[in-house]
Amino acid sequence: MVPLRDNNPTSIVPYVTYGLIAVNILVFFYEITLNPRQLESFFQLYAVVPRQLSADLQGYSIGQPFPEWATLFTSQFLHGGFLHVAGNMLFLWIFGNNVEDRLGHIKYLIFYLACGALAALTQWFFSPASTIPSLGASGAIAGVMGAYILRFPQAEVLTLIPLGFFFWTVRIPAFFFLGFWFLQQALYGVANLGVAANIGMEGGGIAYWAHAGGFVFGAILGPLLGLMDDR
Repeated sequence: MVPLRDNNPTSIVPYVTYGLIAVNILVFFYEITLNPRQLESFFQLYAVVPRQLSADLQGYSIGQPFPEWATLFTSQFLHGGFLHVAGNMLFLWIFGNNVEDRLGHIKYLIFYLACGALAALTQWFFSPASTIPSLGASGAIAGVMGAYILRFPQAEVLTLIPLGFFFWTVRIPAFFFLGFWFLQQALYGVANLGVAANIGMEGGGIAYWAHAGGFVFGAILGPLLGLMDDR
């Protein structure tokens, strides 16, 4: 299922959401200028490498010029392919503006980055010895979706459903669309326990625990930051 838009208007211009989308796209454009060796080095330096994070948290030197803890944030702006960044930005475009509208620009930015970092830590918890770089905005966007389902469960999402060679569009309440998405991530996460995974890298796996963790943390942090407050 592919979301196309929701029927949930906003009362503000979502500058932070637009800015996040722009930064993600600009970083991706930079990535495609790199040759394979340069790109691998770039990911090793700025993506979350669970084994390196584990060593750093235990006080061991990993010989990297960039602090490993900071990759919990920089990794959120890296992507492994066009479909990866395009899919993430589509979800952020649809769901991010409404959450920003409720939280306000500054709290929304803090919320977004915190969800992304906590999502990465969730995946690290389940695969602390992995050497595969974990990257992508998926965990942060999952947090946005976790907040959205709480605040706007009845909002309708126009959804594209492929049926063989045909495509069908239906309006699905956000509670069912996002609830089904979360259930998928949780089930896949359980099914892949013990399997090294990364976030959206072409030819690799998907960090389902990062998605599920981001969703849960979004549902927790959102209300703490005023998501449910009436205006």
